[in-house]
Parts: sequence; C-alpha cells; structure tokens
Amino acid sequence: MTRKHTRAFLVLLTVVAAGCVRSYARWPALEFRHLSYVSEKGERWPHRYVCLDGVAKTYKMHRPVRVSYIELNPGGKRAVVFIHGLGSYLKFWRYQVDRFAARGYRVVALDMVGFGKSDKPASFPYTMEAMADVVRELCQKLGIERPVLVGHSMGGQTALSFAIRYPDELSALVLASPAGFERFSKKERLWFEKVFTTSLVKDPGEYDIRGAVRYNNFARWRKDLEWLVEERVRLRGARDFESYAFANVKSVHGLADNNFVRDNLHRVKVPTLIVFGKTDRLIPNPFMHGGFTRWVMRHGEQNIRGSRLVGLARCGHSVQLDCVDEFNAEVLAFIK
Repeated sequence: MTRKHTRAFLVLLTVVAAGCVRSYARWPALEFRHLSYVSEKGERWPHRYVCLDGVAKTYKMHRPVRVSYIELNPGGKRAVVFIHGLGSYLKFWRYQVDRFAARGYRVVALDMVGFGKSDKPASFPYTMEAMADVVRELCQKLGIERPVLVGHSMGGQTALSFAIRYPDELSALVLASPAGFERFSKKERLWFEKVFTTSLVKDPGEYDIRGAVRYNNFARWRKDLEWLVEERVRLRGARDFESYAFANVKSVHGLADNNFVRDNLHRVKVPTLIVFGKTDRLIPNPFMHGGFTRWVMRHGEQNIRGSRLVGLARCGHSVQLDCVDEFNAEVLAFIK
C-alpha cells in the first residue's frame, strides 16, 4: 500500500469512527436541577439541600447559599465526605459512595457552590478557602465531627485548605490527583485570567467536549462512562449555564492562586494519602509546565509529614472514575 493509499485509508477510518459516535447535539437541553443522581445500579440517591448562612455572612453575600448534597448510611460511625473537582459535581463519585456506605461508613458527597444543583451566585469568591468553608459549614449543619475528607483535583486543594486552616476538625485526608502542589508564577496567573474566560467554557462543540473529557481525564475509557459526555453536552442549554461558566472561570483563578496551600503543607497534621494516575494529562499544566505528574505529587509527599504517595498505572486525571477498583482498594485500606 502506497503512502497516498495509507493516508486515504486512515482518513476513511476516522470518518467511519466519527459516524459511529453517538451525538447528543439535538437532544433536549438538560437543567442542572434535573441531573440524575443515581447509583451504578440506577437507584436514586437521597438528595437534599442545606442553606449555609455562615458562609454568606463571612463573604458578605446578600442571602444564604443553598448547597446540594447526598447522604448514605447516616448511622455510620465514621463519616467520609467526598469533594468533587472543577467543572463537575457529586455524581463524579458515582463509583465510590455506595461502595463506601456498604462498608459501614457514613457517606456525604456535595455539589460545591457554582456546580451541580447547588446555587451559582456571582457574589461568591470561588477561592479554595471559601470552598473549604462551604465543606466545613455543611459538616457542622449535619453534625459531622472529624470526617475523612476525600477531594479530587480542585476538591483536593479545597480539602488541603480545610486541613491547614482547621487541623483539629478532620481525621484523615485523601487527595485524588489534587491541585495545589504545582507552582504558578504571577505571570502565569495573569495569563490564566486573560485566557480562561466564560467563552472558553461555553463555546466548545460536542466533539471538542468528547475529546476533552476522554483524552484529558481518562486512560481506560469505558462505555458506562458515556453519561459524562451526554450530560456535559446537554447542559449547554441549561438556564443557569452562564452562571456555571462564570463559576468555572473564577474557580480556575482561585486554583492558580495556590501559594497559601503550597506554603503551608507542613501544617497538615492528619494522616494523608495522595493517589494519582500515572497517565494524568492535566497535572502538570500541559500549557505551561513540562515533566511528569509524579514530580508534582512528590512535592506534596515531601511537605506533608507522614503522607503516603500512590501512583496508579494506566490511569488518567479522573483517577476515581478511570481506575475504580484500584482507587477504592487504596482508599478503603488507608481509612480502615
């Protein structure tokens, strides 16, 4: 086969493959409040809201902010609180919450302010310290004392801020592909503010979304993860998608301004597990920093006394979704 024929064959394969991919572009728009919060088996989770007046008062908001959460096995003696990452919502712990509840843990997963079914107010600062205060007040409202915090990506940096500022209010920390360890210069933070706009969140087409979800976050894509693409595409038509896009932008600025966390890792007192995927394509930042994910995660291990670092082979950034069994086994063994 000549080079010309080979190229034509590859183009044909690409066209055929693209034609086999399901499209959601013409499906009805999906509102955030209508997101289906169900288990792997299709069972609906007990979903509730709580109003956080303390957070509103601290950050001078006009009214209490309403936060969405689920709680499983409320009678469990030890609480595990799951904190999702940027652009996602509590359903991104779909392959953890039921399994941890079945082990006897009291399980709580929340939609952070600006995401999922929670309020998306422009007046919220979207710093990681403010996010940590959301988690703290939710725990107080639910009567949870000294939980295990499990945070993914942005949720990891949120959990770190919690552990640094309120060291006696948690019992352990699990950081899944956490943000917060990577250093960003002042110029790099200014670049983020200039480049990462609401248009960047709103404008991607369906196949751009599919590529970003699959390539950036996964090394072992499975058919049962298709809901990630479907919901992201259909949510573009949600009434409050503009507010969600704004929350993403402000949260990225908050993530990049991470000197407080980086400079105070030595103040984390609780047992800490750091789990990351060795095929992570988002950490270190692919636009700014070269190198390997392990180099960034080692900074956390070296500066958090007594922490344990675990790298999972052939796992991407969304390690809890990509490598469910390995991730769950490591975390359950750690918190046991």
